[in-house]
Amino acid sequence: MSSTQTVASWFANKNVFITGGSGFLGLCLLEKLLRSLPEIGDIYLLLRPKRGKSIEERLEDLKKNSIFETLFKTKSVEQCFSRVKAIAGDIGDAGLGISPSDRQILISNVNVIFHSAATLDFAEGLKQTVDINLLGTRQILNLAKECRNFFAFVHVSSAYVNCFQTETAEILYPLKGDPEAIIAITQRLTEKELDEQTPKLLNGHVNTYTFTKQMAEYEVKNMEELFPCAIVRPSMIIGSWKEPVPGWTISKNGPQGFLMGASKGVIRRLPIGKELIYDYIPVDIVVNQLIVAAFHAGSTSSKKMEIFHCTSSTRKPFRWISVHEDINSYLHKFPLKSAVWYPHLKLLPSVTWFKISAFFVHFLPAIVLDGITKLAGGRPILLRLHRNVNTSLDRLEKFIFTEFIFKADNTQKLHTWLSPDDQTTFNLDLSTLTWPDFFVDLAKGVRIYLNNEKMSNIDAARGKHTLLMVLHLLLQITIYSALWYIFACISGMTMSKSMFVVPIFYMLFSLL
Repeated sequence: MSSTQTVASWFANKNVFITGGSGFLGLCLLEKLLRSLPEIGDIYLLLRPKRGKSIEERLEDLKKNSIFETLFKTKSVEQCFSRVKAIAGDIGDAGLGISPSDRQILISNVNVIFHSAATLDFAEGLKQTVDINLLGTRQILNLAKECRNFFAFVHVSSAYVNCFQTETAEILYPLKGDPEAIIAITQRLTEKELDEQTPKLLNGHVNTYTFTKQMAEYEVKNMEELFPCAIVRPSMIIGSWKEPVPGWTISKNGPQGFLMGASKGVIRRLPIGKELIYDYIPVDIVVNQLIVAAFHAGSTSSKKMEIFHCTSSTRKPFRWISVHEDINSYLHKFPLKSAVWYPHLKLLPSVTWFKISAFFVHFLPAIVLDGITKLAGGRPILLRLHRNVNTSLDRLEKFIFTEFIFKADNTQKLHTWLSPDDQTTFNLDLSTLTWPDFFVDLAKGVRIYLNNEKMSNIDAARGKHTLLMVLHLLLQITIYSALWYIFACISGMTMSKSMFVVPIFYMLFSLL
């Protein structure tokens, strides 16, 4: 059965509350609501004062984000943001940190909630993740229960909440712990005691993030009889496929983060299983699915919580083998004027192999360059950056070298349920996505939005790119010549007789 309504007509005059609205996904969601739902009511954003800035100042900063450039081509900033209201609060505080007067505004007016706020740090302690991911969700749901004219609640979860198994369906899986017992433990134990017990408490989960996000899904389940609820489980969210512009991103997680470092010439190796399926999903597809999930739950007045995998592994699987030969051409096509060295990214089959290679191509150059920077009066950052990368890889190894398959039958049905026009405006279909073309756009987006270099300086950047290439080749010649000379001296051979060692050194270094 198809929808008899349109997304735009259902959202008309409905007021929306968004948590996590200043993050990567939240900003993209806000932009899409403003651009594609012209009759939507007020949009409330939960913002916390940060770095000495009030929420009003933070809202002004949001307006300057590059994601709104397309929107501002047709409307003024004032027109676009006239319906956007900032609400002071913090998802991890008691009562969400919202004042009584603001809470009353939300209770009286909000019709739809998108709950996106969470702590995504895999190294975060259990108490912090419980407070934000579990108790924060519970508090947002209690707020929804108080709203006087409420239509739909959409919770942003993660496809990896059930990472204790490698193939998952769009269902709830049994919990690995009792939420109330876990909450009591986090409130009773000291931070040190809790850190010591956390590995045992996780009971099969690889980190506190997936552990608490799975529990949060049950919090939503508990409310399904009271109001329509939906859970959307995205996999690794990456830059935009089409909207608002191809390649837009402000996230440094996943492939866009590595492309950012690689384009600088700083990241030169990446541990990857080239034949494995990696589940990446463009941010604009996730945003469309959140909006459509709210529309479906609210318009059908469902009394059963719906779960949707916003994933690609069963619909448009990505393998690094499909782009590994072209990845450097993407970097060379969009070089940076701010590049430190000639970019070249190589994929390695294990974290151990990566760490051995990183000693030579990451850490040794970092020591030299940081030393030069320090002597010049600058702030050395490369050594710290590579240490952070190594630490992150230790936490991510399970996700990097495990193939996860997420079934998305509900998502496929959701797309076909939409009207033809809504299937275009709020597309959920990945059938026309071409991953090599996507990565070309992502490389360009990384240049513009992460490395903050406009395309107007591309000619100057290409000039520097050529210079760095020449210097890179000269450095290689110097290194191989030095090794050749050292070998000749140690072996007692003449340079001409010891020439055979050069291709041997080359083959050995090519393994790194």
